[in-house]
Amino acid sequence: MSDTYTPPKVWSHDSENGGRFANINRPTAGAREDKALPRGNHPFQLYSLATPNGVKASIMLEELLEAGHSGAEYDAYTINIGEGEQFGSDFVDINPNSKIPALLDLSGDEPVRVFESGAILLHLAQKFGAFLPTGPARAETYSWLFWQIGSAPFIGGGFGHFYAYAPEKFEYPINRYAMETKRLFDVADQRLANSEYLGGADYNIADIAAFPWMAPFVEGKIYEDARTFLSIHEYTNVERWAKRIAQRPGVKRGRIVAKTWGDEDAQLRERHSAADFDGKRL
Repeated sequence: MSDTYTPPKVWSHDSENGGRFANINRPTAGAREDKALPRGNHPFQLYSLATPNGVKASIMLEELLEAGHSGAEYDAYTINIGEGEQFGSDFVDINPNSKIPALLDLSGDEPVRVFESGAILLHLAQKFGAFLPTGPARAETYSWLFWQIGSAPFIGGGFGHFYAYAPEKFEYPINRYAMETKRLFDVADQRLANSEYLGGADYNIADIAAFPWMAPFVEGKIYEDARTFLSIHEYTNVERWAKRIAQRPGVKRGRIVAKTWGDEDAQLRERHSAADFDGKRL
């Protein structure tokens, strides 16, 4: 470990602070350039990237279409966050927080912007009356939905950053966030020991929110060898749940929307119709 860091009396931004996203990180909000977003002809316009947060929205839209809600047709466009495209003026107009995913709902008389992945899931579930139970189960679903929203920064910005993206590896932050990530997996594992899904007896938006974060650990596809490092195989109920959800057709399609890495036949940089998935490896 390097010499102990003593914080200055007043913090200032160091543009050379290192890390995977150091070239775009700034302590300020707002647009950095005038940039128009493309727009298709469908009721929903999705601007995203196939990160764990990003695919929540595309999975939800594909699940709605799979369930027969034809009004959920959408166009999807890739936002390259590594290149700072989330700071373009049109994108900031939809999401002033400059994070993906961002959704423009054109199905009514006036355009409606929706940002934050949990808000998008709730907006679509309420609009279509789908993947959101009624009665006491609705409160249970809300609880698990916001559990996931609150836990994602510990897994991504915490564990993921210090274990895989930071310019140097330090024991304390890795241990701190590894412990929290394992605790969160244990919370889910204990819940799933007594419930088919996080939200209850039926698959719903709580599962759609949590799956994109937890499944890659189960599959060994996130943060280098995090599956081994965190002994993810211990969470057998989470593994059962994740593998079952991964087989859903809407999930398979949603996971490759706005994907720009890996095998070419498993990428879909733009999505405009179901035909765009033809020939793709799901």
